[in-house]
Amino acid sequence: MTGRMNRSQLRENIFKLLYLSGFNSEDEMGSQMALYFEGQDVVPSGKDQAYIEKKYSKVKEHLEEIDRLLNETSEGWKTSRMGKVDLAILRLAVYEMLFDEDVPVGVAINEAVELGKKFGTDDSSSFINGILGKLAKKADA
Repeated sequence: MTGRMNRSQLRENIFKLLYLSGFNSEDEMGSQMALYFEGQDVVPSGKDQAYIEKKYSKVKEHLEEIDRLLNETSEGWKTSRMGKVDLAILRLAVYEMLFDEDVPVGVAINEAVELGKKFGTDDSSSFINGILGKLAKKADA
């Protein structure tokens, strides 16, 4: 079944691809992405799939800077020590907060917290909220 997705569904798919990329080389991600889309209950429309792939690529383009900011902000929790779910959520949220003018900072944080509740551990949502809140304050300063 193909259907149009709302922004939260689009964001969830981008998060899942970022999570997958933690287990695959960049060379493998093209075929992994195709398999991922085929395996969905609701297959994204062509327009939605293009949006998901484009935003995934943009997050990956800024990954070095995003990780540097996360490492500066998360005291005692370097990206190398973070769980892969939390890290994928944080990377997407930081990208949206700093580089995506279509997404207000508050929305990026709220959506990240919701993804944490849905896919992370019991501590994920508060961990994510804490780091993104600190980052938002630093950005405003």
